[in-house]
This record gives sequence, C-alpha cells and structure tokens, in this order.
Amino acid sequence: MTLKVYTSLLLLFLVTSVWTRTVRQVYDDLDPEHWAHYTSECPRECFCPPSFPNALYCDNKGLKEIPAIPARIWYLYLQNNLIETISEKPFVNATHLRWINLNKNKITNSGIENGVLSKLKRLLYLFLEDNELEEVPAPLPVGLEQLRLARNKISRIPEGVFSNLENLTMLDLHQNNLLDSALQSDTFQGLSNLMQLNIAKNSLKKMPLSIPANTLQLFLDNNSIEVIPENYFSAIPKVTFLRLNYNKLSDDGIPPNGFNVSSILDLQLSHNQLTKVPPINAHLEHLHLDHNRIKSVNGTQICPVSIAVAEDYGFHGNIPRLRYLRLDGNEIQPPIPLDIMICFRLLQAVII
Repeated sequence: MTLKVYTSLLLLFLVTSVWTRTVRQVYDDLDPEHWAHYTSECPRECFCPPSFPNALYCDNKGLKEIPAIPARIWYLYLQNNLIETISEKPFVNATHLRWINLNKNKITNSGIENGVLSKLKRLLYLFLEDNELEEVPAPLPVGLEQLRLARNKISRIPEGVFSNLENLTMLDLHQNNLLDSALQSDTFQGLSNLMQLNIAKNSLKKMPLSIPANTLQLFLDNNSIEVIPENYFSAIPKVTFLRLNYNKLSDDGIPPNGFNVSSILDLQLSHNQLTKVPPINAHLEHLHLDHNRIKSVNGTQICPVSIAVAEDYGFHGNIPRLRYLRLDGNEIQPPIPLDIMICFRLLQAVII
C-alpha cells in the first residue's frame, strides 16, 4: 500500500513539474515586452497569438495579396482569401517557414513567381487545394514532406517536378483533370519515401505507371479504370490500403490473382461492375464489394484456404483474417452462407 502511495505521489510530482514548466513558458511568451514586439511585427491584416509566436493567422480576411511575413514565423495560414499571386517579396525574411496553407484562393500557375517556392528551403507542408492551378507548380522545395493539390484544374505534371522530393511522404492530386497521358513512366521518379498517393476523382482509364515502391496507401476512386494489369502490385509490395471505388472494373478486367496480394489489408472495390468476388489473400482484413452486380457468394470458392483446412484450424491456427465484408447493393439475398462463417472465423461484420 505504501509503495503505491509513493508511486502515485512521484507521478503527481512529475506531472505537476511538467505542467508548471509549460505554464511558465506560456506566461513568459505573454510578457508585455514580447507582446509589443510581436504586435509591431504582425501584419495589420493578420493575427499573431502571443502564446504561439511562430504562427501567423491571415485566413478569412479577404486578402488579395500575401502580406510581409515576419522572420520568426514557421506556420502560415492564408486559406479562404482572394489571393491570386505568390511573389518573392513577402517571403524575403521568412526563412524558417515550415507550413503554408493557401487553400481556397485564386492562385494560377502564371501567378506564381518563378522559383519562389523552391527558395523556401525549410518548408515541409504546402497546401494549395481549391485554387486555379492547371499544372503542378515547379520547382518545389526539396525538403517538402506533404504536397496537397486537390480540387484544382491540373491536367499536366511537368517532367521531373518530383525528381528531387525524396522526403515527400504524401501527394494529394485528387479531383483534378488528369488523363492517362499525364502520368508517364517517370512521373513519380524520385519519390522514394512516398507513403500515400491520392489520384481519386480524375479521368484515368488505366492504372497509373511506376507507382513508388514504398507506397502504402493508393487511392484511385472515381476514375474510369477498367483493367488491372497482370502482376501490377508486385512493383508496390508494401501497398496496404487500396481504394478503387467508382470505377469500371469487371471480372474480365481483373487477373486471376490480381488482388491476391499479402500486403493488402483494406481493399475497396465498391460501385464497379463485378459479378463475383475476386480471389483474395488470407491477410486481407477489410473487403468492400457493395454496389456491384454480384448475385451470389460461395464461401467455399472465395475462401483463401480450403474450407476443410479452415474448419480444422478453429480459432488457433493461421486462419483468414477477414473482419469486415460489405456486399450490400448487389443481388445477394440473406441469409449469409454458412461456409463464409466457417472460412472467415474472425468476421465481425457482414453487410448484405
């Protein structure tokens, strides 16, 4: 009992010490002298919170141009304005910028001064969603980790624009005007650490070429893709989450073992033209097949191992890992076939 009390008191002391230091730091930042300094540097159109001296909030101000950015700023919020241009002048002193949010403005490619973005050497996050861009802006900062360009008018990706972005982990190009011709075999060359690629809501008819090998999440929803090439996923052996909802995939467009890939844990094929469940891997955990043309489902046929083996394994063997199966919006009538439950012993939800 005594030991428990001492342990609790020690934990309370440590937590209190950390909390006290944190509060002291906040009050130090709120020193009147600091207030005056931050206020004098802060653009009159923006807000500079004394408790967060590295941030500058200029969002929702009706701005038509970017104000001068103080040297201390790391995080810059400029979303929801009327900004049309990005010039070098406002960033002359802003050599420490890590994060820029320029979503929901009116920026065009011609409005971006040549080389202005690449001069932001420490920039890690660049958000340019909901603007008027017609191509991926270039050149970009080499240290960039996230690039968000959703909901523009992008139909072109300049050659080599990503070639030096080896730190980029997320690239979001969804809801643009990309055709197959915009994605060449070397388009994503250089993105050696990319983990998430989002090309949903474009105009692709084919699976994109040369996806970076380290990609974990690939989102291709709302295109017009009809065919999965043979062994397509062998080039991206780490892909875990795959979304192909709202495409034009049919049974003939999927190779016999097209999705029998051990790395895929979440497979989404909703709103396509499938009439049967494609072969899956025993490692798959979530399968979305709703709103296709499937009339029946046979657990013996779709089970990644034989039903006899699955039945013998019980709850102790290496049984298929499927936990979630969605089949609504097809022509399947309940009840759920018994052999599905025998095969997929870990199922927690089946929607028909």
